Parts: sequence; structure tokens; C-alpha cells
Amino acid sequence: CDHANQLREAEGNLQRKCPFCRHRVPASQQESKMDHMKRVEVNDPFAIAQMGIMRFYEGNYEGAFKYYTKAAELGDVTSHYLLSTI
Repeated sequence: CDHANQLREAEGNLQRKCPFCRHRVPASQQESKMDHMKRVEVNDPFAIAQMGIMRFYEGNYEGAFKYYTKAAELGDVTSHYLLSTI
């Protein structure tokens, strides 16, 4: 569980790591965006759906539709729902 891992890291004075990929947590917003784009490039359905959500809130509905469709094709159930809301 993520909470147990966070406790272990805090007690051992260890560097924080992502609970999913075990890589270090990005130190800046720029690093975070780069990591997110890497996940999109390797067809991670969750990351693609998140990109669609970002596009939707920016007002880019065509971009959101594109990302939602791709994530839905890869099996992301939430994207199926989000497609119905556009």
C-alpha cells in the first residue's frame, strides 16, 4: 500500500518514489510534465486520459476528444464516459 511505503521512506529518510513505477518523484513541474509525456508516448491509457482532461479544461475540445478516444481504444473505462460528456 502507498501509505506504508510513504512511512517506510519517511522513517528511513529515503527519497520519495512513485508508488507505481518506483522512480523518484519529479522535483519540478517541468520534470513532471516530461514524465507524463513519456507515459503518453508509450500508450499508457491513464496518462492519455489525463492529457485529454487537461485539454478539456484548456478549452481544446477537439484535442480532448482525440485523447479520450485513444485512451478508450486502449481500454480506459473513464474515457468512455468522458467521451459521452463532450
